[in-house]
Amino acid sequence: MPLSLITYPKFDPVLVSFGPFAIGSHTIGPFAIRWYALAYICGILLGWLYARTIIGKERLWGGPAPFTRLDLDDFVLWVTLGIILGGRTGYVLFYNLGFYAAHPLEIFKVWDGGMSFHGGFLGCVAAVVLFGLKRHISILSLGDITCTVAPIGLFLGRLANFVNGELWGRETDVPWAMKFPLDRYQLPRHPSQLYEAALEGLVLLAILHVLMRRGALKRPGFIIGAFAIIYAAMRSFCEIFREPDVQLGFLWHGTTMGMLLSIPLFLAGVGFVAYALRRQPARST
Repeated sequence: MPLSLITYPKFDPVLVSFGPFAIGSHTIGPFAIRWYALAYICGILLGWLYARTIIGKERLWGGPAPFTRLDLDDFVLWVTLGIILGGRTGYVLFYNLGFYAAHPLEIFKVWDGGMSFHGGFLGCVAAVVLFGLKRHISILSLGDITCTVAPIGLFLGRLANFVNGELWGRETDVPWAMKFPLDRYQLPRHPSQLYEAALEGLVLLAILHVLMRRGALKRPGFIIGAFAIIYAAMRSFCEIFREPDVQLGFLWHGTTMGMLLSIPLFLAGVGFVAYALRRQPARST
């Protein structure tokens, strides 16, 4: 047992609820807005505002940005759909295929939770490629700016996991261990959601910002690769402290699904960085 134990603050996962409402002889609702949904909304909104700022700074691109703020405004809907559809599909396929195969209608209950980062990343890739082709703009540069702002959403998403008291860590005796209400064993555990929020969110955001300031956007694809490499490394590190999903447990040689899915992401990142470094960087005018 840890020498001391930090009491987990009991959050209500529902931010606000309203209803039910009577419409004739029928009753609908109640409806609820959850912190998790708010995290997605704020992450997309703040990422959009940050990206608009970046587009306006020509020195970061070596000239005018390869797309306009209007392009970005239109892209937001595409990437939002990519995150949601990809994240949900990834969770179904990677983490709980047996359950959803037996209960296919449960797939559509996204409000009950169950999103995969790696699936969401693939959804974003699809959105970037399709939108870039449609608008005839640089797919790599659009991917770069998407990855530059993505850690904002990752940070808020992990905070929402903490508020929901889900995706907790492994048993530990560190002084900052917590007992999570939904843990039936009531063991002192790592608050691994906060580790991920710090590393996959704030630290990754800061590193990408520094790379961007040093000219990374002038080599299309470099930020994509850096994001993939650093996220994969930090996610794998955090998985050491995170309790594996109960329906999967530990996999090959004690690894977790999050670690295994990060391997191809890491390798893809190396490929993007290598490709970007072989290209002549854009020059400021």
